[in-house]
Amino acid sequence: MTNLVESLFKDRKYPFFFTLFALLIWFMILLYANTSTFTSSDPKAFFYPDVKVQQPLDQHQHQHAPPPPLVEDSKDRQEQPPNRHEGLLHWEKAFDTNNFSVDLNINWKLCKGVLAADYIPCLDNMKVIKALRNRRHMEHRERHCPKSIRCLLPLPKGYKVPVAWPKSRDMIWYDNVPHPKLVEYKKEQNWVVKSGEYLVFPGGGTQFKDGVNHYINFIQKTLPTIQWGENIRVVLDAGCGVASFGGYLLDKNVITMSFAPKDEHEAQIQFALERGIPATLSVIGTQKLTFPDNGFDLIHCARCRVHWDADGGKPLYELNRILRPGGFFAWSATPVYRDDERDQKVWNAMVRVTTEMCWTVVAKTFDSSGIGLVIYQKPTSSSCYEQRKKNNPPICKSSDTKQISWYTKLSSCLIPIPVDGAARWPAPWPNRLTSLPPSLSSESDASDMFDKDTKHWSRIVSDIYMEAPINWSSVRNVMDMNAGYGGFAAALIDLPLWVMNVVPVDTPDTLSVIFDRGLIGIYHDWCESLNTYPRTYDLLHSSFFFKNFDQRCDIVDVVVEIDRILRPDGYVLVQDSMEAIRKLGSILHSLHWSVTLYQNQFLVGRKSFWRPKRN
Repeated sequence: MTNLVESLFKDRKYPFFFTLFALLIWFMILLYANTSTFTSSDPKAFFYPDVKVQQPLDQHQHQHAPPPPLVEDSKDRQEQPPNRHEGLLHWEKAFDTNNFSVDLNINWKLCKGVLAADYIPCLDNMKVIKALRNRRHMEHRERHCPKSIRCLLPLPKGYKVPVAWPKSRDMIWYDNVPHPKLVEYKKEQNWVVKSGEYLVFPGGGTQFKDGVNHYINFIQKTLPTIQWGENIRVVLDAGCGVASFGGYLLDKNVITMSFAPKDEHEAQIQFALERGIPATLSVIGTQKLTFPDNGFDLIHCARCRVHWDADGGKPLYELNRILRPGGFFAWSATPVYRDDERDQKVWNAMVRVTTEMCWTVVAKTFDSSGIGLVIYQKPTSSSCYEQRKKNNPPICKSSDTKQISWYTKLSSCLIPIPVDGAARWPAPWPNRLTSLPPSLSSESDASDMFDKDTKHWSRIVSDIYMEAPINWSSVRNVMDMNAGYGGFAAALIDLPLWVMNVVPVDTPDTLSVIFDRGLIGIYHDWCESLNTYPRTYDLLHSSFFFKNFDQRCDIVDVVVEIDRILRPDGYVLVQDSMEAIRKLGSILHSLHWSVTLYQNQFLVGRKSFWRPKRN
């Protein structure tokens, strides 16, 4: 080698030598630039090769702030979304974990117990439930949350990607919800039938002897004022069974919140959500339902054995609270229930309490199969209250109506009928979605903020979210974790999906606005677990929700809850600060999720089928 170098200098060939050396250096620089994206000192880069991110934008783009969230007060939600063509080709690029990861030391384990696959922390806290002194008012069906759950739920044996909508309305995989008790218990009533690998829902039931559609049409024929999908858009189905009533009303552009307790009717709400029908676990016990005042256009109860006369009629006062002024309560019963002594007492109690509440019977009839139906209407003004001989129940004081219904005791009073524009009925559907909501604040800039919020989310969804690495055709059950005015849900209205709009209890109360728009939702505190079964949602969305979340509780706990309620192959879609995205992304890494970052503010995570090994 030494002789070769001496020969090159003697022959005066060093210009060639230096040229060759320069080319070699240039080649090494190019090689490093092309491979540096895929190298990292972070060991997680080698264990999570499916995690992807867009590379940082150029310096000019970094000078622009990300689109602000459209809730806190909606006042800081006005900037335009990024141009849809900026960076979209970078969705699939591998990201540099040096710029993304946060140190974690989490040793994930499976939750233990034979019922772990269907565990609902706040409803299955058996230690607290067993210690209850009283169960007379369904206290054992209410929320009793543990402090923290840091284990992951196992999948049921044989779990599969759920049947797609609309086929899922009529049939679901048995292995996904392997609960035979309801099949056996209701075999004579045509609720649900096991057929091979499937659970099949014929659309029957005790109240639906001629099918659900016949029953739905029977209600409208009985009271033609009820125009499904026009003036009647938002419905509550109390004691819903497997939610076939709400499932078939979807064909008429009616969104129904079906609810029932977690009780001996094993997994009825789980069946409903697996079918792709809106539903939640709840009970009329000692606490208010997590819905806003004056929210529902119609409340339905078929063969529901609720103790309406309990505590002097408090359950009916609760229905009155959540029913819109001028709204309807449709109650039906089979002949066997009309002849039952206990239910005769319930009926008599209903007559007394509804009279005291100034509800009017607007229809009462029987159909061809003998099913009895009575329809009440809530008053639209307080004049009837003032004319009562006895002030019983009394009208609630203003201080009683300012609390949101979250761990709030049932009232012994009637909420006052609104006297301003909030009392008017919303515009017919679909104009209702974009019209100014009656309950919108009367402040001078409220309507302008609402209009800008609607336009903002329309652009975000069409220009950003529809370009995201999400298979929207597989998405049916969606949850918006901090819904604001419901703009995200409104922008998705033409897709074959539904959105559960969550208004966190520590944010401004906008849930009445959401219901006025013809959408549904609930109050919730994300420091606790939701009242829903595991694996019941396809996509969870949030907008600048996590940036301040750790000021109240641990972000790891909310990710554990997200993992619990999201189906394998489901998505989280998050817009947030980079600091929040780093925290969230690192936790999702440790769960073996795939993650994509876009525009340095949008994160898409996709849950895998991975579960920790059993010890």
